[in-house]
Amino acid sequence: MASDDRVRAGVNMDGSFHSSMQSDGVGDRPFLMLGTDDEVHRPGGQDASWDEAWSRLVGWKRWLTVAGAGHASFTDIPALAERLGMPSGAALPISAALPGSRSVDLTRAYVGAFFDQHLRGVPQPLLDSPSPAYPEVRFNNP
Repeated sequence: MASDDRVRAGVNMDGSFHSSMQSDGVGDRPFLMLGTDDEVHRPGGQDASWDEAWSRLVGWKRWLTVAGAGHASFTDIPALAERLGMPSGAALPISAALPGSRSVDLTRAYVGAFFDQHLRGVPQPLLDSPSPAYPEVRFNNP
């Protein structure tokens, strides 16, 4: 996204940002940061690239973290492992308190709302403030 202006909106789901990000981030394009609500991806956390990226994003932005999520919670792995009856962490180091099915619900809701709002132009109140339907999600927007 930082090197291709054709990308109109972006999401980082629990990954580190690379130093190749421009000084102005991704210009004024919208960006969603979605990560684990732990000592790694909260503001001031161990992954300093999140704080740095946040400061460089100048367009619409949200920094959301999810309580009980693990690194792989934003993928299909926890949900598939759950369906197969595998204990958390059996397929990959995904140990998370958040059930796989709930991880899928949260990821679909917030990422879907983000792209609906910014690519389809459909307003999404879910992105404005915490929702009682998703109490695991923390808004870290200063």
